[in-house]
Amino acid sequence: MKIVLAGGGTAGHVEPALATARAWRGIHPDSEIVFLGTRGGLEEKLIPAAGYKLSLITRVRIPRKISITLFKAPISFIAAFSQCRQVIKGSDLLVGFGGYVSGPAYIAARSLQVPIVIHEANAKPGIANKFGSLFTNNLAVAQPVESGAFSEALITGLPLRSDVASALISSSQNWKEARKSAKKKIGFDDALPVVLVVGGSQGSVSLNKTISDSLDLFASKKIQVLHGVGDRNALTESTSLYKPTAYISDMASAYLAADLVISRSGAVTCSEVAALGRYALFIPLPIGNGEQEINARALVESGRAEIISQKSFSSSWLSANIDRLLAKSQGQSGVGSDSDLDAAMKITALMQNAIGGADL
Repeated sequence: MKIVLAGGGTAGHVEPALATARAWRGIHPDSEIVFLGTRGGLEEKLIPAAGYKLSLITRVRIPRKISITLFKAPISFIAAFSQCRQVIKGSDLLVGFGGYVSGPAYIAARSLQVPIVIHEANAKPGIANKFGSLFTNNLAVAQPVESGAFSEALITGLPLRSDVASALISSSQNWKEARKSAKKKIGFDDALPVVLVVGGSQGSVSLNKTISDSLDLFASKKIQVLHGVGDRNALTESTSLYKPTAYISDMASAYLAADLVISRSGAVTCSEVAALGRYALFIPLPIGNGEQEINARALVESGRAEIISQKSFSSSWLSANIDRLLAKSQGQSGVGSDSDLDAAMKITALMQNAIGGADL
């Protein structure tokens, strides 16, 4: 069989697609698996590194305001559609995860009568996946969606990346010891608190500035900080208490070591925070369709996180609240959740049904 997976740009699209590909290959080792992506996206790094073929198509940008880019969009879309058809032709299934690459892929698959499966990671579906839902009933969601086609979708959870899934399984034997070991692994003192800061796969200028302005505060309180600044942002000097890095490759150890996570609330981050039992301060991305705030609601309602707006998140706010946040974290059980552990296998079951002709 030939399976094509479409989902790129950010970790929220790429990581679930990779986890699903691994689960499918575990059942069907002889399948040909091809990813669709766009140049400059995180998929250019992660997918070849995982051993999968990546076919790049033209990125289709649909601006939210009238601009020159809006008038160029039809030309880009036609090019992307043609490129997707070449890749999808002769395949048994297209699996879409949203993002720039998915829209033209859905139309190409429909034009070729190739079955489509769509997984939506966010609690509020994105434009590409809502568009794709016009062409298939084989829909899956990470968490319940309130309205629209995805409100009737199969609830699978969000596929975990392999290191996080492995850490969840191994740490369940002794969470306290796993956290101490993780602190040592990333070069920190296991007797001092650790704050993990991540602003998404590309980093966040706003979050980075607030953390930079708070370094003296962290140092005075002997708080250790692991800071993923993003590939596109400059690194500052590392110290024994502050370790900045462009990209955190071992996220499982980072989560386990953290007493507090300060982060955007993308779907993948929320899932991983829940899986490895962390307490989080979420600063939702202020642009988009508001999905990040909705993503975090379940963790907030269960007492495992709180939300603050980007405009309110400042060094003075951190100074007034960091002790309270760490105290809340210490008051948590620290036990992770296995609710997403079987998500990839549930999606593969939906894929098998779609190939078999059952339009669920």
